Amino acid sequence: MTAVQAPLALEAIGVTKRFGSITANEDVDLQVEAGTVHALLGENGAGKSTLVNILFGLYHADEGEIRVAGKPVRMDSPRDAIAHRIGMVHQHFQLVPVLTVAENVVLGQEPTRGLGVLDLDAAAAEVTRLAERYGLDVDPRAVLEDLPVGTQQRVEILRSLYRQADVLILDEPTAVLTPQETDQLLGVLRGLATEGVAVVFITHKLREVLAIADRVTVMRHGRVVGSTDPAETDEAGLAEMMVGRSVVLRVPKSAARPGDPVLSIDGLCVQDDRGRPAVDDLDLEVRSGEIFGIAGVEGNGQRELVEAITGLRDVLDGSIRVNGTELAGHRPREISELGVAHVPEDREKHGLIAAHSIADNLVLNRYHRPPFARRGVRQPAAIDDEARHLVERFDIRTASIDAPARSLSGGNKQKVIAAREFSHGAPLLVAAQPTRGIDVGSIEFVHRQLIEQRDRGVGVLLVSAELDEILSLSDRIGVIYRGRLVIVADAADLDRAHIGRLMLSGSDQPA
Repeated sequence: MTAVQAPLALEAIGVTKRFGSITANEDVDLQVEAGTVHALLGENGAGKSTLVNILFGLYHADEGEIRVAGKPVRMDSPRDAIAHRIGMVHQHFQLVPVLTVAENVVLGQEPTRGLGVLDLDAAAAEVTRLAERYGLDVDPRAVLEDLPVGTQQRVEILRSLYRQADVLILDEPTAVLTPQETDQLLGVLRGLATEGVAVVFITHKLREVLAIADRVTVMRHGRVVGSTDPAETDEAGLAEMMVGRSVVLRVPKSAARPGDPVLSIDGLCVQDDRGRPAVDDLDLEVRSGEIFGIAGVEGNGQRELVEAITGLRDVLDGSIRVNGTELAGHRPREISELGVAHVPEDREKHGLIAAHSIADNLVLNRYHRPPFARRGVRQPAAIDDEARHLVERFDIRTASIDAPARSLSGGNKQKVIAAREFSHGAPLLVAAQPTRGIDVGSIEFVHRQLIEQRDRGVGVLLVSAELDEILSLSDRIGVIYRGRLVIVADAADLDRAHIGRLMLSGSDQPA
């Protein structure tokens, strides 16, 4: 007996979008059934964000057609999408921090009484009704900025439901959530589908796709390369669809053989950009021959910690020593010379000089030293020889080492930084979000290189928002919460649930 297909809530037919000479979407088809969770999978640059921005009226397709409930529609703005009952939860929330939950939910469609006066009681009552119906536990009178990020996300969802969305698009909704918050969100999305809402779930996390999706569409290089039923595939199969080849998702590694401490941090205090405490009396030790992973919800001091170690941020108090040498007060170049290699979180801002050649970027931390310079004079032949060697060793895809760094894809930009910093010869490697925004194949490569550095005796400090990455690579793990390490333990002694509790509240006890 043939299963009856549910009505189509949303369709993209032959959608093409160009930005100048770049084709972001090419002849894309997408069919989303009512009452289902449809995962849209692909790495950064695959074209999925462009597609959903078209579906939500932020872009207009150059070619193709959008249909809602079977009818062709034209959407020139988000206002049009909302009118067609399409809601979107952006990766970066579109909320007003100083307003209450209820005020954020009804903003733009406020209930009124009397002479147009905002009826806050009616707003709170409607938010409570929606929250109870869809299992979105939230206090309507709470001020948004006082709420954890997982609850703020519920507010975004409630705002779309308040506008009677039949289609809900979520862009990387679990990127900043703890494992527990992720599980709660997936349960909410399943509940929405049961209520008849069509959910478009954009992600790169394969585990979550398999856990919740009814259907998966995979994009690569702006095109749809396939659709499948999650029950008929696995993480490896989805990864192969994304990359176009077989991929090792968990790189094997031998047991660590740690030596003496390379990095010693005592009582470190650092402020954020607003002058507020970001790192608070933090102690940390990284040994040679180990990967020390730092897990935590973003915004708990990770970025400030890395910047303090690498000289990009002033130290308020405390000590940072590499092999006994104090780093606090030194500039980034001096810290590099003292034995710290750094893969920065923001590769565009801190990792590369976009207008300079690939060759020059590959020696940015050594260009002033022999053999790349002699008596202050640049040695182009030596630089080019090193660049060709690193391009081959790290499989950097480029037509020429003389091409500007900006011409590279995101994954190849990251390989340039990795090649330079992994060839540094430094006893300490600080890797901050080293795989953010790169494809699955490049992630595999970076993971292999990090393990190789460890096996060479380098001490590796790994800071990542990807918990699976922390768990698979780290020998020891520290969980950071409000600027402090609330636990340091062998990776083998921790699991996702335990780490998640610590990330969420700093507490070691189940909620």
